[in-house]
Amino acid sequence: MSVWFVTGTSRGFGLEITRQLLARGETVVATARDTSQLKAQLNIDSERLLLAELDVTRPEQAQRAVETALATFGRIDVLVNNAGRGLLGAVEEANDTEIRGIYETNVFGLLTVTRAVLPVMRKQGSGRIVNLSSVLGFSAKMGWGIYASTKFAVEGLSEALQLELEPLGISVMIVEPGLFRTDFLDPTSLHWAQKTIDDYGQTAGRIRQWAVGHNHEQKGDPVKAATAIIDAAILDQPPTRLALGVDCVERIDGKLADTKAEMDLWRTVGMSMSYDSLPV
Repeated sequence: MSVWFVTGTSRGFGLEITRQLLARGETVVATARDTSQLKAQLNIDSERLLLAELDVTRPEQAQRAVETALATFGRIDVLVNNAGRGLLGAVEEANDTEIRGIYETNVFGLLTVTRAVLPVMRKQGSGRIVNLSSVLGFSAKMGWGIYASTKFAVEGLSEALQLELEPLGISVMIVEPGLFRTDFLDPTSLHWAQKTIDDYGQTAGRIRQWAVGHNHEQKGDPVKAATAIIDAAILDQPPTRLALGVDCVERIDGKLADTKAEMDLWRTVGMSMSYDSLPV
């Protein structure tokens, strides 16, 4: 039996991961900014479930949640950094307040929780960290530039963490979901840049229109995604990246092919940057 610490469990992937973990007999510390409805949503009353209020942008709450988890269960084996929010709009349309707000949750919030949990895992000499990124953390799209940049940051942090933590018995897995039928496109999760610029009507503006018509129409099944995330996380050697969804896999394949083609085209230039040999 492992102890899982999951953020953002009030809906979406976090809620489904928590539900499946409990069904598998695992122990879960389920955190959310508001846990008042969480027990009813999970429909379970178990000694293996601890609810903890946690706004990931508040370091004191993260520390308190970790301390409560340790006092209750004695350890934390897997951290799932799932809490996050979106921002839709052209890069130029987003203002500083909107940008800083999404970074506070998606990047600094993830760092806050990770730093609170890592001393526990280092002391144990074992642990797993699962960071929820996005296909947009590998391949950005118009209208999603600011959001994508936060997920690019998560991926860079995760890659470095994996190298730093592997010798300590701790592994890191990046999850890159594509489009799944969660509440991500709801106003509770997705914020829109308040400013609109007509020149972006055919790019970011078109994505704004798409988002309105595709909420809860996504093809990805979050139940299957949660199962895949758990199954991968408990492997002896979990993948560094877990790409989920047909759209995600195809988009990553496309970027890898385009990157390889461009690298080959400019390889000679890139390899010619060393100092010329001095004459003898």
